[in-house]
Amino acid sequence: MNVNLNLHQRTLVLNRYPILKNETLQAWDAADEYLINHCQTLTLVKKRPIIILNDSFGALATWFAGLGQVVSVTDSYIAQQASLANLRHNQQPEITLLDSLSPLPANAQLVLFKLPKNNRLLSWQLQQLCQALPPDCVVVAAAKAKDIHSSTLKIFEQYLGETSTSLAVKKARLVFCQPNPSLQQALPNPKQWPVSEHGLIISNHANVFSSDSLDIGARLLLQYVPQDPELKEIVDLGCGNGVISIKAAKLNPQAHILSVDESFMAVQSCLENTGLNDLSAHQITAQVNNCLDGFEHSFADLVLCNPPFHQANTITDHIAWQMFTDAKRVLRNGRRLIVIGNRQLGYKAKLKRIFGQVELLGQNHKFVVLAATKTAPVQ
Repeated sequence: MNVNLNLHQRTLVLNRYPILKNETLQAWDAADEYLINHCQTLTLVKKRPIIILNDSFGALATWFAGLGQVVSVTDSYIAQQASLANLRHNQQPEITLLDSLSPLPANAQLVLFKLPKNNRLLSWQLQQLCQALPPDCVVVAAAKAKDIHSSTLKIFEQYLGETSTSLAVKKARLVFCQPNPSLQQALPNPKQWPVSEHGLIISNHANVFSSDSLDIGARLLLQYVPQDPELKEIVDLGCGNGVISIKAAKLNPQAHILSVDESFMAVQSCLENTGLNDLSAHQITAQVNNCLDGFEHSFADLVLCNPPFHQANTITDHIAWQMFTDAKRVLRNGRRLIVIGNRQLGYKAKLKRIFGQVELLGQNHKFVVLAATKTAPVQ
């Protein structure tokens, strides 16, 4: 696995986050290199901001730190931690880190934009940019060529301004956009919809999975959220919009729910949904984190988990592994982790290796719901 980015007589050592044993993937891609190469022709001013959006592991932030007032905007806590780690390792100046819901700086000279996976977030970010950018700002987006469609360019033209594209290089392509202040509009409110069968109202910010309805995995998991007066501390790991947290809180008013996600928009959605469903902030605490890093051992009575199976644009199982091992660490002996996952992901085998004791709670044609119990170590 290559960790050395060598361009223009300069070398950076870049790692993905968290650092894994036997890592096979590098922390940048051809689109990052294309952006860096293109910007060699630009004259940058130290006093004006450079805005970087969706920098997965901080490759762009680390390269451009010191060339202007770098402001890196992402919805990912893990991306922020990767940026900080790579900046420190390469002894680069500090930058400003913002989440995707924060206001953007004024008078930016350059925007470097890694296209997000979903068009909801793309539209949100383009509307943010249109409100903040001066007409002379240079906007350059990048992605794999296969991920830039005519519909992508129409979204740029609808929300930001006149758009054109580059030739493909190493299967990556650039998108150039000229900010048009006349396209400015108010940012859209989060989408809101009912979950009638559970008596809930759910609201989603732009980057939260399943934007306008309850996804089928969560719908199945809701049926297996336990009601037990002995539950005092419940963890919703990978909480998304918080629908599982809210159901757990409704069923177990005596319990405190800790809702954790690495998406800032997910955590904010969870907090807002707590109020929408007449729950107090004392019942549900929501925070961004890398799984359960930093939490104490053996404090939880139940962990509920709907793991993602990708990081940025890469399919991976290391997040599920970390979630499962972290869940075991924070659970009290005799307490359970309840997990939902696609059948083909093989979570039962993984859980059996970590916990030993696993049972099938429920299933449908696509998903299984599994429970793994933490047992006391043999003395």
